[in-house]
Amino acid sequence: MAMVESSGGGGAADGPIREEGAGAEDEHATARRNSDGIMVLVLMSDATTRGIRIQVNSEYVAERSDPRANAYFFAYHVRITNLGAETAQLVSREWIITDGDGHVEQVKGPGVVGEFPVLQPGDSHEYTSFCPLTTSFGSMHGNYTMRTRSGETFEAENAPFTLAMPGVVN
Repeated sequence: MAMVESSGGGGAADGPIREEGAGAEDEHATARRNSDGIMVLVLMSDATTRGIRIQVNSEYVAERSDPRANAYFFAYHVRITNLGAETAQLVSREWIITDGDGHVEQVKGPGVVGEFPVLQPGDSHEYTSFCPLTTSFGSMHGNYTMRTRSGETFEAENAPFTLAMPGVVN
């Protein structure tokens, strides 16, 4: 397993489809049009640990990918919400990325995209990042290390999810 310092990537787990902007936030997939006007399925993972809810949407970015060169690019959007009663700060991240050939990469680093958000009860923090793969599908999972005001740390789970070029995975 290789270890890389990076802002890492993300994706999603299979689940029901809903039209963009419709339905409850805990749905697991959204159908929407990409920049070429093609309907794509945006997948989501959702996990809550000690009141910290982490939701991740991912999608294939065709305009930044080159399948002939085995270069597949995925964007992912993360929403972290503090549903608990105590303030917590995100201090580090760890992603485990597995490509379609079974190659595993561990991505660890401080904060997320250069930020160390402090989440008071009811607060949310959102960011977008990217994950390149050499295969047309893969998966990710991991965790964020959170620190409470009292100095206690815990791992908030990023549930497993799939990164997939449209039409590759049923």
